Amino acid sequence: MPEPESHNGDPAAHDVHPHSATLKRLEKSSGRLAAQAIARMDESLPWYRAMPPENRSWIGLVAQAGIAAFTEWFRRPDAPQAISTDVFGTAPRELTRAITLRQTVEMVRTTIEVMESAIDEVAAPGDESVLREALLVYAREIAFATAQVYAQAAEARGAWDARLESLVVNAVLSGEADEGAVSRAAALGWNSPEHVCVVLGTAPDGDSELTVEAIRRAARHAKLQVLTGVLGDRLVVIAGGSPHPLAVAKSLIGPFAAGPVVAGPVVPDLLAATRSAQAAAAGLKACSAWQDAPRPVLADDLLPERAIAGDPGAREQLVEEIYRPLEEAGSALLETLSVYLEQASSLEGAARMLFVHPNTVRYRLRRVTDVTGWSPSDVRSAFTLRIALILGRLADGEPQT
Repeated sequence: MPEPESHNGDPAAHDVHPHSATLKRLEKSSGRLAAQAIARMDESLPWYRAMPPENRSWIGLVAQAGIAAFTEWFRRPDAPQAISTDVFGTAPRELTRAITLRQTVEMVRTTIEVMESAIDEVAAPGDESVLREALLVYAREIAFATAQVYAQAAEARGAWDARLESLVVNAVLSGEADEGAVSRAAALGWNSPEHVCVVLGTAPDGDSELTVEAIRRAARHAKLQVLTGVLGDRLVVIAGGSPHPLAVAKSLIGPFAAGPVVAGPVVPDLLAATRSAQAAAAGLKACSAWQDAPRPVLADDLLPERAIAGDPGAREQLVEEIYRPLEEAGSALLETLSVYLEQASSLEGAARMLFVHPNTVRYRLRRVTDVTGWSPSDVRSAFTLRIALILGRLADGEPQT
């Protein structure tokens, strides 16, 4: 004879749970246990008492969901269940920002302790050890679920922060930095240091996230704030906290690939960092013209190469910081410097051409150094001074408009 068909066609519908009495008592007690857990948190967790009512209510829902999930898990311990969804899915994603992982662990521990203390009361006679063992296993599962929730939140937050940081770095590099970029930087922990500079170089091959993390480690060691990213083949670092750009570049140079690394001048804040970035970018482009350039090198040390390469900022800087001060100091300095450079940096040759004593030439050249900061007797400085003289004369020779 065929077997009689079970109710609703499901043979499992008439299966009796081996601990049905305990399961029923657990279902009836879930609301009371949740209330006790919330009361225990209010009594023993100061951070819970200090939270706004909205967050407290969400935590209460998480506690209730946790006890309900345990009840369902006790009913069918072998069924595949997503505990993290059952428990933490009741709370908004923002709660992981408002509550730390440590606080969540304390909340879960408190709830488990309340449930454990009620085992003798909830379990049917003879089921105490079964319920206690089930709660022990469930506590392990909820611990893993908690770690998973916070790991996923950290990954999502990290991806969002990386996009935000990339927007800020790109805005500075492209000259589009505004108050919005400053706000985004503040959201990333940038606290507006007084001294800011931009360091540029070639990004290494491989995972850009590893490169960015290496820059951050170097920055922490050097006590610098950084915003950084890999844009194309360039590694860009906006560093704050030091008035010495060369020292900043040296402390961060490790993660850069082989090749030139250029540090832009120090500027007062993030809004002005575009000027430092543009100088560093122009220096990186012109660095090939100075084969013996140090690594790292200051963008200002590449002024003559940048000017020849067509950088208008470098041209203006050479004229305004070298030629104009010499012009204001008197024609004798300009004339002496020009003749000295034309005479292959010969004191005697310049003295003969100027009809003065060599000591006079020597004195005037010291004055040139005092006025400009560049020494005519140094080969590299002499090259810079020569380019500045050429650009200054060209500027003076332009027709007036």
